[in-house]
Amino acid sequence: MIGLQFYPDKVIQALIKELPNPRWSPVFAMVYIKNTKENLDLIFEKFRGVAWINGNLFFKEKIIRDNQPVDMNWYRNRAHTTSYKYAPEAFLLKLELKKYALNTCKTYILQFEKFINHYPNKDIITLSEQEIRAYLQHLIQQNKSNSYINQAINSIKFYYEVVMGMPNRFYSIERPRKQQKLPRVLSKEEIRTMIANTNNIKHRCIVSLLYSAGLRRSELLNLKIEDIDSKGMLIFIRNAKNNRDRYSLLSKTVLKELRIYYSQWKPREYLFESPDGKKYSGKSVGAIVSKAATKANIKRRVTPHILRHSFATHLLESGTDLRYIQTLLGHSSTKTTEIYTQVAVNNFKVIKNPLDL
Repeated sequence: MIGLQFYPDKVIQALIKELPNPRWSPVFAMVYIKNTKENLDLIFEKFRGVAWINGNLFFKEKIIRDNQPVDMNWYRNRAHTTSYKYAPEAFLLKLELKKYALNTCKTYILQFEKFINHYPNKDIITLSEQEIRAYLQHLIQQNKSNSYINQAINSIKFYYEVVMGMPNRFYSIERPRKQQKLPRVLSKEEIRTMIANTNNIKHRCIVSLLYSAGLRRSELLNLKIEDIDSKGMLIFIRNAKNNRDRYSLLSKTVLKELRIYYSQWKPREYLFESPDGKKYSGKSVGAIVSKAATKANIKRRVTPHILRHSFATHLLESGTDLRYIQTLLGHSSTKTTEIYTQVAVNNFKVIKNPLDL
């Protein structure tokens, strides 16, 4: 049988009633249906966009992230002081075993240590929901961003729910309402000017690839030489966000530049490498984009992600179907991609203002 555990929710309850012959198990205190491939597929389809399905307790073969192993020894070997509380070993070990991305590990450790040091004289395990709420209220009073507060909640929940195995303990902790911020984009002319104002062929390829393939910074850094498919004019993006592989477009112009770059710089494994042959740093990529924008006389702050936003917006303005853009960006839902319809300026130009009719 397939057992379905969920927190009380009228929408989920209504959808479960639409499943084939759902029954209640008083022994396991959950709804269940017959375990067939059709029913399993139906569950994922039924709840798509409504609820996130965690199948770790159901599937025997768990999906393991293919991230690079994270070295936690730096955190373990830090010089300790008696006045500061450090993330416990179990916290570090679980991050290693889960193979979380390095940036996620850094964020979780930093945020959790700030939380436990807010209560220096209390044992972590004795802290209550009320004290967690008080800490979150403290962050709000400090005018911390919604993103910052959500990171704090994630790190706290990770300890109690994942490390300590207490899945329901802090379910009722409220999260800040999600801010609906529109993505900032550049014009095609601004991006061309940025590319023209890069320092060298390597920097030009980095800026061009971020834009022309809609890459996240981490995806660019993880590109290997064999991921560039010059015959199919595609770029293979492995193990991107949510552990999804995907393909994106390879520009003919960028391919010519990449061939020149490869002959001059001769990278060995990763497409972009540091002088010692290791993977290029994210900080360097950010600096390259920022410097190119400054030279292009763009007054606002430009990040690698703005180039990704611009890629999606320009595709939409040229008439590309939203579903294709979703696939190229690696979004799991069209709802995420639909945000670009609000910044596609060319689409607005064809709408006649009612005052002018």
